[in-house]
Amino acid sequence: MKYTGNAIKYGDNVDTDVIIPARYLNTSDHAELASHCMEDIDKTFVNRVKAGDIMAAGQNFGCGSSREHAPIAIKASGISLVIAKSFARIFYRNAINIGLAIVECPEAAEGISEGDIVEADLDNGIIRNITTGMEYRTAPFPEFIQKIIANGGLMDSIAKGIIE
Repeated sequence: MKYTGNAIKYGDNVDTDVIIPARYLNTSDHAELASHCMEDIDKTFVNRVKAGDIMAAGQNFGCGSSREHAPIAIKASGISLVIAKSFARIFYRNAINIGLAIVECPEAAEGISEGDIVEADLDNGIIRNITTGMEYRTAPFPEFIQKIIANGGLMDSIAKGIIE
């Protein structure tokens, strides 16, 4: 699993209520959720995010509620990968379940700045900041998680018979 994209950077404790505000939880339409992603913390996000971009963040990313709307909104907005110092556990699992690639790598999250070009090879656990030339190591995704993400999420993987 390889990703390359422009970095969009956020700080610590970005909660699910700013990823997708509660006032939009009356829809399950992915495009509608994406159109409001991050609007309470960054009104420019939806106008500048491009397919394949990579989100970098600080500690405790995705804290707050357990709703899947938050990782769905991020993925539907075009973000291909989220790199953070740490994730709220329920957000981490929800992201994997819906097929959003996420990785904890404190050094990379700290070393990536807004606008940097980032390349990640999650099969081998290597993250490169192309802009600065820095390289970071992280644990490669286990094969079963690679399958879930590559096939669009847990339910799609089960429906396709990829995993049981």
